Amino acid sequence: MQRSVHRAVFLTFLRMATHKESKENFLTPAVFGEIIYENFLFDIPKILDLCVLFGKGNSQLLHKMIDNIFTQQPSYYIDLIETVPTVLQVFDTILNKCGLFCEGAAAMEPMKLNSHKQPTAMTMSQQDLVDLVLYLCDSTTTIHAFLDIFPTACSSFHSHGFLSRLTSFYETAVPDLEKAVRMRNFDEKGLQEDLWKRLSHSCRKIVEMAHLLLHHTCLQPILEGGENMQTFAEELLQHFTSFLTEKRFLSDYDEQFPIADDISLLQQALPVIDETRTSYLLQGVESAWDSVGRRRPHNKMQHRGAAAASSSSFILQKAPDPEGGLRGAEAMMDVTRKGNDGAGCGVSEAERESLLTCIKDLLPDLGEGFLLACLHEYDYSSELVINNILEDRLTPNLDKLDRAMPRPVKEELPDVLNVRSNVFDDDEFDVFRRDQVDMSRVWKGRRKGESARETLNDKQHIAEQKARYQAYETVVDEVVIQPGDDLDAYDDEYDDTYDISQVGANDLDGDSLLSRRPFTIPQILRKGNKPELEEEGEDEEEEETLQNNVNRDQFVQDPALLRERADARRAAMHQKKGFRPEQRPSSVVGQPKGQGQNQETFLDRRKKEANKSRGANHNRRNMADRKRNKGMIPS
Repeated sequence: MQRSVHRAVFLTFLRMATHKESKENFLTPAVFGEIIYENFLFDIPKILDLCVLFGKGNSQLLHKMIDNIFTQQPSYYIDLIETVPTVLQVFDTILNKCGLFCEGAAAMEPMKLNSHKQPTAMTMSQQDLVDLVLYLCDSTTTIHAFLDIFPTACSSFHSHGFLSRLTSFYETAVPDLEKAVRMRNFDEKGLQEDLWKRLSHSCRKIVEMAHLLLHHTCLQPILEGGENMQTFAEELLQHFTSFLTEKRFLSDYDEQFPIADDISLLQQALPVIDETRTSYLLQGVESAWDSVGRRRPHNKMQHRGAAAASSSSFILQKAPDPEGGLRGAEAMMDVTRKGNDGAGCGVSEAERESLLTCIKDLLPDLGEGFLLACLHEYDYSSELVINNILEDRLTPNLDKLDRAMPRPVKEELPDVLNVRSNVFDDDEFDVFRRDQVDMSRVWKGRRKGESARETLNDKQHIAEQKARYQAYETVVDEVVIQPGDDLDAYDDEYDDTYDISQVGANDLDGDSLLSRRPFTIPQILRKGNKPELEEEGEDEEEEETLQNNVNRDQFVQDPALLRERADARRAAMHQKKGFRPEQRPSSVVGQPKGQGQNQETFLDRRKKEANKSRGANHNRRNMADRKRNKGMIPS
C-alpha cells in the first residue's frame, strides 16, 4: 500500500508539472507558469522534498519535470537564490548547537558572555545529539539530491560562496561529531551504530556536493570548450588552493575524487597551465594526507558510490581508556577500522572466508559467488560491500550479475603421480601403477644367506657373454654372390684404408697405375745438371707449351687461372725440395670438461708430458750452471 501511494503521489506531481496533455487539451506556458506560481503548487522546499523522495530511480523524469517548471516560470530562479542563505543557516545552526564557530559564517547575533557555557557535542544530552545528527543527515541528503537531479541550480549555490562555507563546516563540525559518536555511551545498543552510519552518510554527501559544484561550474565548461576556458581553469585552481587549509576535507575529497586526475585534465585541455602551481597543489594534497595521519590508498575508487566506507569517517584514532581498555563505541569502531585497513592489500584465504561469512550473516539471500565478486571489486572491504548493496549503488558490472550466483567450483589439479614422466614408468618395479611388486627381487646390500666367495665364484655373466664373442671366431674367406645381389652397393663393413696407396703398382700383371703416371728417374741418379737449371728448363718448356696452347685471340688471360697455375708450380717445387709444411698449432687445452676430447688433444698432451723437462723451470739448474761456466754469474 505504501509503495502504491508513493507511486500515485509522484505521478500526481508529474501531471501537475505538465502544461500540455495533448494537442487539443493544453495550457499556454504563460498561464501555466502563473497558475503554479501564484497558487504555490510548487515552491523550492517542495521541489527539494520531491528530489529526495522520488530521485532514486526517477532522476530523468524529475529532471525533466523541474526543468519544465523553471523554464515556464523563471521566477523560481529568484526564489532559489533567496533560499540559498537559508540553506547556509542550517550549517550555522549545527555549529552553534555544537558550540563551534566557522570562518565566513554570518553572525546572526552578537556573542553572549555566557557562550562558553553552551553545551558541546560531548556534553549535550543524548536526544539532542541524536536530533542533531538526523538533522545533518536529512539536510545534506536533500541538498545533494537536488543538485544531482537539477545541475543548473549549482550556479545559484556557487554564487553565494556555498562551496567555501561547506568545506569550512566539514573541517570544523565533522571531527567533533565523530568524536562524540565514538566516545559517548548510549542507552540503546543499536543507536550508536545507526548514528555512525548516518554521520558517515552525511560526510559522503558533503564531499559529493563539493564535487558537483566544481564539476558543473568549472570542469564542465572546460570540457565543452569555449572562450573563457582560461577563466574557469583559474577558478578551479583557486578552489583547490583554498582546500589546502582544510586538511581533513582535502584528504576525504581526494580519496573519492582524485585531484591529480582533474589537474591532468586541465593540463590536457590547457597546456599553458603553470606547472609550478600544479606541483604545489599536488604536494599540498600529499601533505594533507600526512597531517591527518592516514596513508593514501594505492587503488582509487572509480565510482562515487564506493566512497562511503572508504571515507575518513571510518579511519579514526583510538583514544585509550583510563582503565586500559576501549569504551563501548570505540571498541566497535576499532573493529570497523581493522576491516578497512586491509581493504587495499591482499587478503589470505582465511580472511576472505571470514569476510564472506560476515556479509552472509547480514544478507543471507545473496549467493557466495556474487558476494566474492563484490569483495574483489571493493578491495575486500565488507563495510563498503554491505553499504553499496543496501543502497543499490553497485557498479554496472556487478549490477549485471545474478545475485544468487553460487561460488565457482575450484578446478581440481591433476595428481602429480599421474602426470609425472619417468624412465621407470610401467616397469616391474613401478609402485605407482602396480599393486603387486615381486619383493624377492628387491634387496639392499648383500642378499641374506650369500657369502662373498659365492658371489665371486658366480661366473654366470661370463657364460652369457661367451656366445657373443664366439661369433667373432668365424672368418669367411669367400662370399657367395647370389644372382640378385647388387655388386655396386656400398658396404659399411668394407675397409678402404689402403685404397689410395699404389699396392701392386710394379707387379707384372698390373700396368694401370704406370700408364697413368710415367716412370720418373730419382734426382740422385740423374746426371750432373744443377737442379735449378733443370727446373728453369722445365718452366720454360711449360711456358712454351702454354703459349702454344693459348688462343691467339685471347689478349689477357684469366688472372684466377694464372694464380692457380702459379700455386701448382710452387707446390711441385716444394715437393721436390722436400719442404715440410707448417706444423699445426698445439691443442693441449682442448674442449671444456665433460664434452670429450679428440685424438689430437690426447697426442699433444702426451707429447708435452714427455718433453716438458727440456725447458721452462724444469731445466733451470742446467741453465744456471751453463751461465756460471761462461762467467755470466759471479761464483
